[in-house]
Amino acid sequence: MGCLGIDIGGTKVAFRFEHGETGAAAEFSFAWPEPGPDAAADLRLLGTEAAKTLPREQLAAVGVSVPATLDEAGRVLAWPMRPSWTGVDFGAALRSLFPGVPVRVADDGDLAALAEAKAAGCADLVYFGVGTGIGGGIVLDGRSWPGRASCELGHVVVDRTGARCDCGRRGCVQAVASGPATLRRATRLRGGPVTPSQLRAGIETGEPWAVTAVTESARALAAAVVSAGELCAPAATVIGGGFAAGVPVFVTLVAAEVRRLARPGRRPAPVRPAVLGGLSSLHGAVAAARELVHDAQAAEISSSARAASR
Repeated sequence: MGCLGIDIGGTKVAFRFEHGETGAAAEFSFAWPEPGPDAAADLRLLGTEAAKTLPREQLAAVGVSVPATLDEAGRVLAWPMRPSWTGVDFGAALRSLFPGVPVRVADDGDLAALAEAKAAGCADLVYFGVGTGIGGGIVLDGRSWPGRASCELGHVVVDRTGARCDCGRRGCVQAVASGPATLRRATRLRGGPVTPSQLRAGIETGEPWAVTAVTESARALAAAVVSAGELCAPAATVIGGGFAAGVPVFVTLVAAEVRRLARPGRRPAPVRPAVLGGLSSLHGAVAAARELVHDAQAAEISSSARAASR
C-alpha cells in the first residue's frame, strides 16, 4: 500500500507513487490533449492512465493538485485553460475514479508551497511556480495562508495596461511572466516562432531577443514577489515550476530585480530556486495523500482508546 500524488498541469499530468513500507517511489506522466468541450473525456483519460500503471488495490490515499479555482467541496469554479471544467464536481469525480480510497484535491500552488517549506526546512515562505501559468502559495508558521481559500499569486496585477490574462483581467503577473507569455514576447522580438529550447539556447549565447524576453518576465515576477513580501514578510521566496527550472538564469534575474526594488526599512527575503525544481506540486500532492493516511490512523487510535476506556 502507498500514497499516490497527481499533479494536473496545463499541458501534462504527472503521477508519483510512494510505497508506504519500502519508501520506493515511481513517477510517470502523460500529455493532456488540447482543451476541448468535454471535461468528461479528460476525466476518462485521467482514470485510464492511472489504472494503466497502478492497480487501485495498492492505494492507501490519493492527493491531487490542480491549477483551478475550487470551492470547499472540490467543485471547479474557474479554470480558464480548460473552460469546459467549470462547474465540474471534481471531488466527486475523483472519488468515482478511486472508489473506496480517500482522496484530497487542492490548489497546486498551495500544495507546492507546503512541499517546498518542508523540503527547505523553512516555516515561512512565499512560493511562485512559473510554468504554463503561474501558481503560488504562502506558508506561515508551517501552514497555508490564508487557509480559507487558495492563494492566487499568479493573479497579482503588475501592469494595469499589460497583456490580457486568461482570467479576463489585464496585467496579471501570469499574463506577463509565464512560460507562454515569455515565448510570445520572444517571438515578437525575434520576428519568428520561438520554442522553449530555442529560448534557452538564445539565453546561453546572449541573443538580445532572448535576454530581453526573459528579463522582462523576471522584472514582472519580481514586482509580484515584492508585493507579496510587503504583505507577509516571509523568510524566503522560492521560485519553481517547469519554465523557471528550464531557464537557469531566471531566478537570478528575479533576485537581482527584487534587491533593486527594496525600500528603506524593509530588507527583502532572499529569492532562491525551488528545492524540488519543477516537481513541487507533485510532491505536495503526495504529501496531501500522506496526511489523509495519518489522519485516518489518528482517528482509529482515538476511537480504540475511547472504546477501551468504556
